[in-house]
Parts: sequence; C-alpha cells; structure tokens
Amino acid sequence: MTKEPSLQRVTVPEIFKRKGHPSKITALTAYDYTVARIVDAAGVDVVLVGDSLGTVVQGLETTLPVTLEEMIYHARCVARGLKRALLVSDLPFLSYQPSSERAIEAAGRMLKEGGAAAVKLEGGLAVGGIIAAITSFDIPVMGHVGLTPQSFHRMGGHKIQGRQSAGNGKCLPGSRERVIEDALAVEEAGAFAVVIEGVPHDLAAEITEKLSIPTIGIGAGPHCDGQILVTHDLLGLSAKVPGFVKRRADLGVLAEEALRSYVEEVRGGV
Repeated sequence: MTKEPSLQRVTVPEIFKRKGHPSKITALTAYDYTVARIVDAAGVDVVLVGDSLGTVVQGLETTLPVTLEEMIYHARCVARGLKRALLVSDLPFLSYQPSSERAIEAAGRMLKEGGAAAVKLEGGLAVGGIIAAITSFDIPVMGHVGLTPQSFHRMGGHKIQGRQSAGNGKCLPGSRERVIEDALAVEEAGAFAVVIEGVPHDLAAEITEKLSIPTIGIGAGPHCDGQILVTHDLLGLSAKVPGFVKRRADLGVLAEEALRSYVEEVRGGV
C-alpha cells in the first residue's frame, strides 16, 4: 500500500534542511485550485506558481508579458487548494529588477495577497542585492540560475546554458563560470534554495556540491537535491514538451477522446 503523505505543512526551514538528504525534494507547478489540490494530495513538497503560466495557461510565446497582478491572482487560487505543500510564487519580469523597493513591495504582496510562503526570482550576480533586500524583511527567496526564461531574448531562445567555458578569465553570461558564480551569489545573498535549469548534468552536480543550500533541478540531471517539472508537461497536457520530461500520462489525448464522445452523443440526441 502507498503511504499517505503527512498533512503537516512543509516549511522553508524544512526545505533548507533537505540539503544532501537521501530523500530528495519534490516540486511541481500549479496555476489553479483544481491542479493544486491534486498535486498536493500526491505528496509534493513544493508547489510553484510559475510565471510559466504565460506559456502554459495564457498561450504566450514567452513569460515576459505576465504581470504581478496575474501572478497574485493565480497564487491565491493555488493557495486555496494546498493543505501540505510549501507554496512558492515567481516574481514576474520587471516586478523586481528596477529597484530593491519595488522588489520588496512585490514580494510582500505575493505573501500578503497571494498566500505564498516564499518567492522565486531569476538571476544571480545581477540580483544579489535585490535578494538580500527582500530577505532582510524576512521574506524567503528561492533563486533561479542557468536557463532563465525571462532572459529569452538575450539567450536567443530557451537554450542550454553553461556548455562552454568563458576562457581568458572572463565570466560571460551563459558560460559555465558565470552559472557557477550566479549560484554562489544567490546563496550569499540569503536564498534558502535555488532552481538550476537547463545546464549540463556535470555542471549541476558541481554547483550542488559547492552550495550549502538545496538545488532543485529542471532539465539539469539527477544530481541536484530535488527536481521540479511543469505539471502540464508531466501529464501530457502541453502542446510542446521539453525532451528531458518523462510523461507520466497522456491526459490531453484522453480528455479529447472523452469530449469527442460527448459531442457525438449530444449531436446524435443520445
């Protein structure tokens, strides 16, 4: 028999303590009450309201147009569906980059109005001061380095980062050295964990070894302290699924078949 997950709330300190733990951190996305309730019942440790809702829910090409108000709305919906998991919400593009004051306000609203327990923001060296400012107000921050979707145009698309060494002692954006420095900067700034996305497996392993905070990988191999995926990708509900995702179901196909059956029966007067 499958053991039922404890209903005791997962907390930020508990996730922090899972660094190097044999039982790795499990994380998935949710954007609404219904999916949040299902994911939570499955025993996931962390539920992320990602700004990926722009591409998954809104049908956009990138996450850049997503607003803070939209993120707060979706976080509030997800919060109602959770009994156990730690709720983390992304801060969307331009809600934190302009100034520490804007970042603190956005993060505070995410906790106060959205019901999140922590926020996640992208970047490393460039946002170290912002992470430090947010955490100084006792707002927990999860970092995000490597392939950062808000940097879509600079990267020329969603491309693997950290494949090449910068060379010549330079630490160029996208280089192996830069990804490592970004991760170290996030830790030093006070983040309790960091997502590593879209980097070679050996680089993720090296970063995980160097950091004292948990690493949560997505498309970064098995050596991180935990893993996160977009739930819609996992369940076969997305039109396009990254190659590193192992589909656990094809709910999109099943749903379409069920709905076609409904349409046929209604048209036929059944």
